[in-house]
Amino acid sequence: MTTQPPMTVAGLRGRAVDVPLARPVQTSAGTVATAPLVLIDLLTDAGVTGRGYVFVYTPLALRPVAALVENLGPVVRGSPVAPAALGQLLQRRFRLLGAQGLTGIALAGIDMAAWDALAKACGVSLVRLLGGEPRPIPAYRSLGAADADAAAREAAEAVQAGFRAVKVRLGQPDVRGDVTVVRAVRAAVGDGVPILTDYNQSLSVPEAVARGRVLDGEGVGWIEEPTRAEDFAGHARIREEVHTPIQLGENWWGVPDMAKSVAAGASDLVMLDAMKVGGVTGWRSAAAVAEAAGLPASSHLFVEVSAHLLAVTPTCHWLEHLPVADPVLREPMRPRDGHAEACDAPGVGLEWDEAAVGRYAVA
Repeated sequence: MTTQPPMTVAGLRGRAVDVPLARPVQTSAGTVATAPLVLIDLLTDAGVTGRGYVFVYTPLALRPVAALVENLGPVVRGSPVAPAALGQLLQRRFRLLGAQGLTGIALAGIDMAAWDALAKACGVSLVRLLGGEPRPIPAYRSLGAADADAAAREAAEAVQAGFRAVKVRLGQPDVRGDVTVVRAVRAAVGDGVPILTDYNQSLSVPEAVARGRVLDGEGVGWIEEPTRAEDFAGHARIREEVHTPIQLGENWWGVPDMAKSVAAGASDLVMLDAMKVGGVTGWRSAAAVAEAAGLPASSHLFVEVSAHLLAVTPTCHWLEHLPVADPVLREPMRPRDGHAEACDAPGVGLEWDEAAVGRYAVA
C-alpha cells in the first residue's frame, strides 16, 4: 500500500511564460497565437518539487496570476502536502472574495502541483496514486484552422498521424459557411472519423437551434458550447430541439457550476477542464457527478494531467489533444495510434526545460 511520507510545503514559485503554439487557434472570438502559461513549483521540506501549470488565455493575466501564486507561499508554508486540506485552507482565505476567476485559476494550479509532489514522494505516478493504472485514452486532435481549406489540410494530417477524431471550430457568418467547413473536413478524413464541432459560445439560443438542426444532417459527433457557457437553460433548450449531442463544461467554475448544469439538463456530454474545475481534487468530485448522471466525460487542454485523470474517470470519453505547454517541457507527452497514455514515472510527468522557460519568460 502506498503511504505518504511526512512532508510540508516550503514555498511556492509562479513563473510567467508566453509560448508559441505550433498552429494558431482560430475561434469565433478571435485568434489565439500563443499560450500564456503560469508555471507553478510547489517546494517541500523533503526536497520534492511538485509542478503544475495554468493557461490564462491572455498575456494580460500572466503577471497577476503569477504574483498571486507567489503571494500564497507564506499562507501555505509549513502546511502538510495534503491537497484536500490545502484546498480547504485556501478556500477559507478567499471566502469573501470568491474562488473563481484568476483566484480559482491560481488555486487549481497549486492543487495540481500538490498532487504532483505527493505522488512523487510516494514514488508512483498520479494515476496509480489515485487507484488506477496508465491506459490508452482515445484522443482527438483539436484543429487550429477555422476556414475550410486549412481545416481540411490539418484534419488530414491529424488522421495520418493516427488520431481517430478531429475537432473543428465553427461560427462562420452563416450556417452555409459552417457546413462548407464540415464537408471539407469530412472529405479529407473519410466517413469513419468522428468530426466534433465547437462554437466557442458565439451563437444566440435561437441561432444555435437553427444551425444545430442543419448540422443534424451532417453527422457531426457533438456541438460544443453553442451559446454562452453560463446559460444552462439556453443549452437545455438547444439540447431539446437538436438531435446532435451537446457538449458543455470547459468553462464551469468548479463542481457547483457543473451541478447546476447537470440539474438543468444542459448537455448530453461533459468536458472537464482541470484548471477551471478545481485541479485534481475538483476533477475527482466532477467525475463522480458525471458518473451519477451517466454523462460521458472528456477533457479540455492540460493533456499531461488529463491523461492521468481520465484513466480513473468512470465515464471516460475523449482526451482533447491541444498541447499548449510542449515548448517548455523536457519530455512532452506524445499520443500513439490515436491514444494518449499517462506517464508512469512518479508524479504527473512535468519537467521544465529551463532554457525554454528563460527564452519565453515574461518579466
